[in-house]
Amino acid sequence: MPGQRRKYNRIKIVLLEKEKTNIWLAEQLGVSATAVSKWCTNRNQPTVETLFKIANILDVAVCGLLISNK
Repeated sequence: MPGQRRKYNRIKIVLLEKEKTNIWLAEQLGVSATAVSKWCTNRNQPTVETLFKIANILDVAVCGLLISNK
């Protein structure tokens, strides 16, 4: 699929479900809002360690933040 960005995570969806913002998550993690924005748009991916922190903050299972490739 040329020109299409692959989706790897559901961070943006879970934030919407939890009624939280990128800025709120950035503050909770101590990272920039730009970093969170890039994760939400799949331009960058968080480290595994950060993914676990995000899951904890959002009170979801880590696997709930990932998109299955099946």
